[in-house]
Amino acid sequence: MNPLKQLASQTAVYGLSSILGRFINYLLVPLYTYLFTPAEYGVVSEFYAYAGFFAVVLVCGLETGYFRFRAAAEDKTYSTALYCVLLIDSVFLSVLYAGSDWLAPALQYQSHPEYLVWFGSILALDAAAAIPFARLRAENQALRFAAIKIAEILVAVALNLYLIVYCRHAFETSPDSFSARWYDPNVGIGYIFIANLIASVFKVILLLPQLSGLKAGVDFGMLARLLRYSLPMVVIGLAGAVNETLDRAIMKALLPYDLQTNLHMLGVYGACYKLSILMSLFIQAFRYAGEPFFFAQAGKKESARLYADVMRYFVIFCVFVFLLVTLYLDVFKYFIGEPFRVGLGVVPILLLANLFLGIYVNLSVWYKLTDRTGLGALVALIGAGIAVALNVWWIPIFGYLGSAWAHLICYFVMCALSYSLSRRYYPVRYDLKEVSGFILFGLAIYFANSRAVQLCGWHPLVTGSLSMAVFLSVTLMLEMLRRRFRARSE
Repeated sequence: MNPLKQLASQTAVYGLSSILGRFINYLLVPLYTYLFTPAEYGVVSEFYAYAGFFAVVLVCGLETGYFRFRAAAEDKTYSTALYCVLLIDSVFLSVLYAGSDWLAPALQYQSHPEYLVWFGSILALDAAAAIPFARLRAENQALRFAAIKIAEILVAVALNLYLIVYCRHAFETSPDSFSARWYDPNVGIGYIFIANLIASVFKVILLLPQLSGLKAGVDFGMLARLLRYSLPMVVIGLAGAVNETLDRAIMKALLPYDLQTNLHMLGVYGACYKLSILMSLFIQAFRYAGEPFFFAQAGKKESARLYADVMRYFVIFCVFVFLLVTLYLDVFKYFIGEPFRVGLGVVPILLLANLFLGIYVNLSVWYKLTDRTGLGALVALIGAGIAVALNVWWIPIFGYLGSAWAHLICYFVMCALSYSLSRRYYPVRYDLKEVSGFILFGLAIYFANSRAVQLCGWHPLVTGSLSMAVFLSVTLMLEMLRRRFRARSE
């Protein structure tokens, strides 16, 4: 298969599992918010806010390290990376189990220390599955990857419905029934953790064929190479977690109003943030497919040209997603309640920020292929520093709008730095004028459409459809001309 078509098809498969998973998880939110109090649901929100940070620490960047060195010694690289993650998991769980009695009171969960154990076990199982999932990605088994992910999600949803809805109802109406015995009101919100923990165990069972690689043992020379390469990825991952979640973590404390107003504004921003998820899902799917693709193509004759083509098509699709959401925002806004729609002005800014994040993901090939992950970590730390500084400066002045702009500037600067470093360490002839042109073209259509709605008084869906038709027609025409020119030059 054509490499670009293979990348596109695998991105679509990975995207399907991501989109389906996020969608099903959204369907569970009404269930939780109808059956539990805000304080109870706040426990879940707090715990899962930690997940992004622990996901980085427990895997230690060894996914990327495995992709980097697998070509030299597949089995040894895989088994060494997997043993290392399992060791980190074991230490983490041992500390958590031994220290839950003092850690739970420190986090103000002294009445439910079991929450920490259950949630920590979920994190450990997810980390243990990361390397087997990486092997599936490296072997182009996108369908199996997606099938396992979707199976895990379906098991989690089924258990949530059974434990939280059916067993709870049975306990209240038929306390002597079989299902009623599985429900304890004192566990409460903990059934969410139990459902997810069982689903994680189920996922690991499905990945047992990939765990057979453990018999190759540990190569300590390979381990040193893996850690030297991968540990800077932890810094990059943690900096990325700061860039992604810091604003929502500190907004309540930085807004200059009373507590209820601050929480209200945080809720508005969080809900509107969800509308930029379509871009985020595409970037996540691209990451799953793109990382093994970039390593597989490294060193081939046309690899640099291929990377440039990937960047071009990636930007075109991201601009399409940007226009899809912004031109049809009158439709997308119904995904959130009316009181939250006052913040819709941040959606275009967040979408554009995520577009630059995607470009940065593409550009990251330079430090991954040249083993300069330390420099990659420096770029990520600079981005995190900008995010922290701008959020602290702008949130008290501009509210959540300042946070959205901080996102955009942070990712734009990271793109600029990464592009400059790539030209020195791994030159790829990205067509900067063409890529910038598509972004500016998309922005021009967005602003022209907004102006047309104001001047003509047409329905936004009519002007949006016409604007989208213009973008697609011009893009298709330019692509046809480009292919003709390339065919003649070759």
